[in-house]
Amino acid sequence: MPLSQAAPGIVGPFAGLDVPWLLRMRAESRRSHPFLIWAPFEGPARSWSYGEFHERVGQLSAGLAKRGVKPGEYVLIHLDNCIEAMLTWFACVELGAIAVTTNTRSAAAEMEYFAGHCGAVAAITQPAYAELISANCRGLRWIAVISHDAGSTPARGTSRGDSFEQLFTDSADRSRRLTDPFAPCSVQYTSGTTSRPKAVLWTHANALWGAKINAAHEDLHAGDVHQTYLPLFHTNALAYSMLASLWVGATCVIQPRFSASRFWGVALKHNCTWTSTIPFCMKALLEHEVPKNHKFRLWGTAVSEPPPFAAFGVKTIGWWGMTETITHGIVGEVDQPNTPMSIGRAAPEYQIRIVEDDGTPTQVGGTGNLLIRGIPGLSLFSEYLHNEQATRESFDEHGYFITGDRVTLLDNGFIKFGDRTKDMLKVGGENVAASEIEQVIAVVPGVREAAVVAKKHPMLDEVPVVFIIPQAGVAGAPPDLHDTVMAACRSGLADFKVPREIHFVDDMPRSTLEKVAKAELRKMLG
Repeated sequence: MPLSQAAPGIVGPFAGLDVPWLLRMRAESRRSHPFLIWAPFEGPARSWSYGEFHERVGQLSAGLAKRGVKPGEYVLIHLDNCIEAMLTWFACVELGAIAVTTNTRSAAAEMEYFAGHCGAVAAITQPAYAELISANCRGLRWIAVISHDAGSTPARGTSRGDSFEQLFTDSADRSRRLTDPFAPCSVQYTSGTTSRPKAVLWTHANALWGAKINAAHEDLHAGDVHQTYLPLFHTNALAYSMLASLWVGATCVIQPRFSASRFWGVALKHNCTWTSTIPFCMKALLEHEVPKNHKFRLWGTAVSEPPPFAAFGVKTIGWWGMTETITHGIVGEVDQPNTPMSIGRAAPEYQIRIVEDDGTPTQVGGTGNLLIRGIPGLSLFSEYLHNEQATRESFDEHGYFITGDRVTLLDNGFIKFGDRTKDMLKVGGENVAASEIEQVIAVVPGVREAAVVAKKHPMLDEVPVVFIIPQAGVAGAPPDLHDTVMAACRSGLADFKVPREIHFVDDMPRSTLEKVAKAELRKMLG
């Protein structure tokens, strides 16, 4: 039960607080200290102090209100990493509008769904995506476009939409709404086991929880400098990096995206001490010389102390989390040794269960289903927006959130990631539902049935591969069926969801009830 619905007299950890309070408090207590440093690929870095950033957020918040955005309305933020993305997120949140951050690799059909599903009234985007938003998000009252594609010099010529800079007005008119920690704050669309991404709704308390608990798990302090290059439209960079830095009054260095060739230069220039990363990035960094004078003291990633990455000379803690959990439900130890390749131990802020399919506890050494219990609206997401059934069905009868992940219980409470539900893929850090790809392919003329499975990849962890039974069998399949399927995928899916291989078959292995035995398909890939 959310704290807002709990018995009278219960005081939550963020009573009387919200996200605007956190930024305002830091602007007062750390006014001149750098909060965000924008490190573009072209041009010099630009630093924003806490005081300066807070003032600019107020100007934008007032400007959004002037343009007709009201509390409770949804604003689409379709931007790569940039300062404008953070200004917009905080301005919406201050105004009481809900910031909807979307993956910039999304296809036209996905953007149409996102905007329509949440009922977005306006969008902030960049030149490269302006036409996509304009053509597919038809319910918007207006679109504003920033001056550049993130990491590049300002674009020349006109874009579809208004100028982002024209939105700013006098910060004296900034919002002064009532503080409610359980008011809606933001939405992130995340792939689930269904074909449509679900809209994960966070409250202000969720965002504050992410800020405070992530900072504690990461041992972040005011003197830290957090290097951030993972996408800010995801929980990892937004909460693990940016909000956690804000909570302790630290500095967050934002890069447009990951660049192995630029990583160490930025780290050295800004004396970075922390980064949240993924194995894909770490593998790429192994190809570059590691400077002996870097200042990193901790990294966080998918596994603790991965032996291949000892070359970096940085203690690496593992963790596990989801958009729905705001922070890490399982996390490695900062001050103690970790079991290598584990994701850590159960975080003290949650209750973790690992169970067999029949609900009995998984024993040490066994692999079971991962369940997690917290407080909705505080330590767990508030709900799936406009989807009461999905929200209800995502919890078991004991109030545990059903993660869909499987983990292995090790000695001393350590946990190792086992596998995902069979229809989920992890492509370069992105969650991909196999069924979403299958539904795009299933309607292509000439396709009778399609099944998508994961194939191991040395850099991306996994990539999607599809097996197709042609309508007329392999022998009678149209010669251009491969190209037709690929064209449908490229137009209907984000690029990381597009299959890397297509295998035409006359039949597929089956399990009970004629379901495709995907484990057998994966074996066929070698």
